[in-house]
Amino acid sequence: MKLQLYVQQVNGALEETSQSVLSSLPRVLRDTQLLQQEALALREKMVAVKQEIEKVEKDTASSMATLERIDKIKTDLQIAKQGLHEADNWSILANDVEEVFESGDIEAIANKLFSMQKSLAMLVNVIDYEDKKLQLEGLKNRLEAIASPKLVQAFTAANLEQSKIYVDIFSKMERLPQLLKYYHNCLKVSLGQEWRRTIELAQDENVSYWLHTYYDKLLSNWNDQVKWCYQVFPSTSVDVIIEIYADLLRSLDPGIPECIEALLKQHTNAMQLSLLLELKQITRHFAVNLQGAIETSSHGKSQTPKLLALAQAIYAPYVPYVTKYNIYETAQLEYQLQSIDSVQDDLSDTINNLSLSLSRVMEYANEANKRCKLFTDGCGYPSVLKSLTRYFNKYLDKYQVAIRQLEHKKVKHEDWNLFQMCLTLMQTIGDLLGQIQQFEKSLIIDITEANNKLQSTSGSVFNQYKKLLLHTSSQNELENLIASFQKEEETILDPIIKSIHKLCSDLHRATYEVIFAPIFTQLLSVQKAPAWSTEINKMTHLSADLPDYSFAPQEYITQVGQYLMTLPQHLEPFLLRENPSLTQALKAADPQYAQSSTESGFTGILLEIIAKETCQMFLDQTLGICQLSSAACKQLATDIEYILQITLVMY
Repeated sequence: MKLQLYVQQVNGALEETSQSVLSSLPRVLRDTQLLQQEALALREKMVAVKQEIEKVEKDTASSMATLERIDKIKTDLQIAKQGLHEADNWSILANDVEEVFESGDIEAIANKLFSMQKSLAMLVNVIDYEDKKLQLEGLKNRLEAIASPKLVQAFTAANLEQSKIYVDIFSKMERLPQLLKYYHNCLKVSLGQEWRRTIELAQDENVSYWLHTYYDKLLSNWNDQVKWCYQVFPSTSVDVIIEIYADLLRSLDPGIPECIEALLKQHTNAMQLSLLLELKQITRHFAVNLQGAIETSSHGKSQTPKLLALAQAIYAPYVPYVTKYNIYETAQLEYQLQSIDSVQDDLSDTINNLSLSLSRVMEYANEANKRCKLFTDGCGYPSVLKSLTRYFNKYLDKYQVAIRQLEHKKVKHEDWNLFQMCLTLMQTIGDLLGQIQQFEKSLIIDITEANNKLQSTSGSVFNQYKKLLLHTSSQNELENLIASFQKEEETILDPIIKSIHKLCSDLHRATYEVIFAPIFTQLLSVQKAPAWSTEINKMTHLSADLPDYSFAPQEYITQVGQYLMTLPQHLEPFLLRENPSLTQALKAADPQYAQSSTESGFTGILLEIIAKETCQMFLDQTLGICQLSSAACKQLATDIEYILQITLVMY
């Protein structure tokens, strides 16, 4: 019942809503028609406005074009008027300029020329512009000629006020570069005279004193000139002085290279490198101080090419000596080597002296490395390596002399004293080999560090020593050296190490001959032994029926055996402690020492070599026996058994 009631209520509401909508539709339609009419009217008005705007724009463009044309005509008329005025002004100035020149008043002349210069700037389009320009340049030249004596006087006297006046004049005339040339020449001449005065006042001194004194004056003058120039040439002051110093150092009279050469001629070759080192250190000290002064003055803003030119001028006197560094270092090392008196008439004295000289020889080599760093800043390593190679070869010649002395002392019988000297010399050579290999490692480290510094581009140009001290060919030589050991093609002292290896081999052969000489002498008598000689074989008491134990080794073989058994005790002094030097020398002499892993070390290898050679010679000698009786065969077997027992003990 309630549901039907709700349905009726809903239906009633829907009917009322429908009636309301139907009654409002005519009014909505009328409103829509009104809106359409208003929209059409608005559209027509917008079209009309657009047409009016287009018409205004067209009329305005025509007016603007007319105005621009009128303005251009006005401007041309003004320029023409100004040109006529400046032409008249130029004529007046040109007529008056001679009178001003006759007055000699430099400032008045400058003002007149400056006015003419401004007038000329307005006459660029006139027909005779180039003629007028040439006329003005000629007048400027005349003014410069008149002003130059007073200008030079002002610069020489460091007259600040007068110098500023001339800077202003030349700046207005657009001739400041010419003015800077005057200043350049004035300061260069002044400092050049100071160099000659330094030499004249200290004629009894040498170039070392002159350089030290003059460099101090240049440093002092730098600070004074920078202060003065900042007031006169504020924009270019430091760069100007850098250029002057670079030019000055290359044009001193007498030149620094000539002074150095004259000093070197007064001393022996051995002393020359020490003098060059002293001079280079003085110059280096000056370069470091000047670099600091420049950085302080310019706040790090100086142009690198100009700084490089200055640095090259400072170090230029040493470039020829770095190029010939090999000559000076070789002379120094050979002089030091001559002071080592190693070779004596007595072999033992020679060996002892060689042992004692080793520390000095390596000390001199290390000093050569230090000199190379100091004098060439690492640039001279190709040269110093040549010098060191020659130096070590000459030192190795002393060992060759010792080996020849040893050869002359060899005898056919046992000589334990000579044997001991052989091993002592071998030990010394092994020590030399070890120290040279260690020196080579330190040398490679130093060369690598020096090359890293030379290759660095982050530092000052004053540290770019490859550019400062080397010609292009020398730079290539240094780069090739670095590349060679970086590729590990060969060690830098490889020729020396190979020479020492050969020395070890020669001495090892001589030592072997000394040890083997008594064995050799005894084994030569194998074929003449009593047991199988023809006469003895005929004797009946040598019966083949005797048992084997009745045969005893013959004297020749027992002599060999006894000698072999005494060898270890003569090697014992070298075994009391580890002997790496002797071991290293033996490994260099014969590959067998390097390949063996026996507990007895080099002693076992040496005894093994002797034992093998003994057996080989014994075999060769026995093969030369023509015939053997039965008893002789038993005797030979006994001898063989004996020597085998001895050699087995030695192995």
